[in-house]
Amino acid sequence: MTEVFFYSGASDKLNVVCRLCAKAISQNARIMIYASDHSVLDKIDVLLWTYQQTSFLPHCSIDDDEKLVEATPIILGGRIIPNQNCNILINLDTQCPNGFDQFERVLEITSVSREDKLSARNRYRFYKQAGYSLHHHDLSKHS
Repeated sequence: MTEVFFYSGASDKLNVVCRLCAKAISQNARIMIYASDHSVLDKIDVLLWTYQQTSFLPHCSIDDDEKLVEATPIILGGRIIPNQNCNILINLDTQCPNGFDQFERVLEITSVSREDKLSARNRYRFYKQAGYSLHHHDLSKHS
């Protein structure tokens, strides 16, 4: 069953996404970054190119060529395609996306903003009521 990890108190939410992606890639994971807001995907796209000074985090859009999507470890998209061979979903949306349960792990990153905290609480409640295994990491303690 899918495990859900909440990372709360992020002062820079997208930087946390990049850090988690770098760690996941080093462990040979494949990641889907989901957001229905395409401006969020555009921002993370730029950050993935520039996150590391001497390299980049390889990524592409879910709408790119199918062979490229299959060969790239990080996929960005506003929809989830069944059986896309990713084992980690990073949800940057305010809602739990349909199809999240096909992933081994779902990562939810929450900033310090009130709105973000409220939507994260709703998602946490949803996952808990559905019986998913929940884990929490408070990033504010590590800043």
